[in-house]
Amino acid sequence: MTIEVRKMTGACGAEVLGVDLTKLSNSDMETVRQTYADYGVVFFRDQQLTPQDHIAFARRWGDIVVNKFFTPTENPEIAEVRKEKEQTTNIGGGWHTDHSYDVEPAMGSVLVARNLPEEGGDTLFASMYAAYDALSPGLKTTLEGMRAVHSNAHVFGAAGVYKSSDQGGGFKGENLVSDATHPVVITHPMSGRKALYVNPGFTLHFEGWTFQESRPLLDYLFAHAVKPEFTCRFRWQPGSVAFWDNRATWHYAANDYHGHQRLMHRITIAGGPLN
Repeated sequence: MTIEVRKMTGACGAEVLGVDLTKLSNSDMETVRQTYADYGVVFFRDQQLTPQDHIAFARRWGDIVVNKFFTPTENPEIAEVRKEKEQTTNIGGGWHTDHSYDVEPAMGSVLVARNLPEEGGDTLFASMYAAYDALSPGLKTTLEGMRAVHSNAHVFGAAGVYKSSDQGGGFKGENLVSDATHPVVITHPMSGRKALYVNPGFTLHFEGWTFQESRPLLDYLFAHAVKPEFTCRFRWQPGSVAFWDNRATWHYAANDYHGHQRLMHRITIAGGPLN
């Protein structure tokens, strides 16, 4: 099979075609690695991954982070991202990047489709490379050197949004909430490019600024970062796999399939400090 990289949009995401993730050669792995670094999220079609295959592919990238909030499968390394037919709240139904609330945020996540609705349930992605590049020189200068506070308490905590929803019974570890502070602009460790590193899901305020002072600028950045020209949309099919970079993208799980189950398996890969 001949590997082919097909860009999804001008700024965000690429499909890698002609590969079997259970038999990925070192040469093809380098192509996938470069595509991941360049486009922030890579998509694969027609894969038949067992849980063991899923784990093996993830381990080629780094250590696995065992999720402390989601329900695990029989394999602790794999977390369920599940919405049942009777539920109205989904997981990830707002723009965010995973684990920005950790001192060493996760590198990325490998999501495998297991049970899909006939329609709906797409995932949208936004490039934080493109969002940063499109900022004015003056705003780039302002943001350089700034840091922002991230937290998960308002999402996963005992009084968080999930606990008060019909997803509440599926979450654990509400006593494990955490906060972290990171640069607002990071240099990506793989690509060397600069990326915007704040997100609506977990960023609360700028370090040294009050919530009220931070809100106007954060709101501007949040709206700017999801301009259509920075985004792509992935339609899931049986055998689909998405591998996104938490340091270079946001994502959003569309919640448009009420009355149908959607079950995904997610593995998160450890990262490191951001600079």
